[in-house]
Order: sequence, then structure tokens, then C-alpha cells
Amino acid sequence: MSNWIIDKTFEFCYGHRVWTQVLHGEYADDLKCACRHLHGHEGKMQVYLRSLDGKLDVTGMVTDFRHLEWLKKWINTYIDHQFVIDKNDPLYDQIVGNRKLVTVTVPGTEYFAGYKVDVSDLDPNTPEYEYYEGFFVVEFVPTSENLSSWMAELVNVKMAPLGVKVHHIDWWETPKSRSVFYND
Repeated sequence: MSNWIIDKTFEFCYGHRVWTQVLHGEYADDLKCACRHLHGHEGKMQVYLRSLDGKLDVTGMVTDFRHLEWLKKWINTYIDHQFVIDKNDPLYDQIVGNRKLVTVTVPGTEYFAGYKVDVSDLDPNTPEYEYYEGFFVVEFVPTSENLSSWMAELVNVKMAPLGVKVHHIDWWETPKSRSVFYND
């Protein structure tokens, strides 16, 4: 069976905190767990798609690259220049507080993707509004490994009706560090 793979790259900036980070002295001279700090990255994600049946569609494509425009818009809205935080982070209440959350879904579906902090009661011209609107809340530790797996899940949900699925996702935290999630 033939199998074509296409890919598209998305670049964005985001912040996170890996509250579960642990280093082992045998492998790291400095045991400072810097990823436990609030910090940011110049991220890049490469999404690799293949057809479900291994064949090209009637137009001779796996799918048109423009079918990923929704993903660019979604990333720009919910990930780019946002702080991705785990709802289970022990410092969540100190960082985000007890503000109400609004569910975010994969566009055109009811599939849960995460939460935004509800800022509908705040004046958009205040620092509080700017602060709270900058969070995207997930229910997992936002490591590059978990973020690549999560994005594969979201893209699969949206692209399935086109007969397309994720082959794998590369999630670059820095130009020298990435995780790869293969969708088996």
C-alpha cells in the first residue's frame, strides 16, 4: 500500500510551567529545576498528515494544505502568547485564582480542548483583564511530550471527516529541543 505524508509548520510563542520536573544528579550537574519556573518558549509545531486508507483523494492530494487554516487560527487564538497551565498544578489557585473557566472545543465539534479563564466581568482596559485573558488551562502537565500528544488528538478529531489523520507531530520548545509524538 502506498502512503503519502504531508506536513505543515506552525510557529508561535507560549509559556508554561512543568511543576513535575525532577532531575537526577547522575545525569545533570546542576539540579536546578528551571522548568518549574514560569517561563516561555519560541515554539514550533510540525503536523504530519496521511490519508486513512493510504490513498490520495480525487484531487490527487492527501488533503489540501488550506484545510489546516483552522489550526493556525486556533493556535493564534489559544496558544500563541498564552500561558498554558495545568489545572492540577499545586500553584494553580495562586496563579489563576478561583475564576470561572469557559470550555474551549475543537472548532466545529463538541470535543473538549481546554479552558479559557472567564473575563466577561472585567473591563478590557484593565491590567486584570490582560492578565487573566493570557491563560489557557489544560488538564495535564504541559510538557512538550504532552503538548504534542494533545495536538495530535485535537487535529485527528477535526480532520477525520476528510479521511485524514495525524501520522506524527514534532513539537519544538527551542531550536534545539523537540518531542515527537507518533500516532499509532
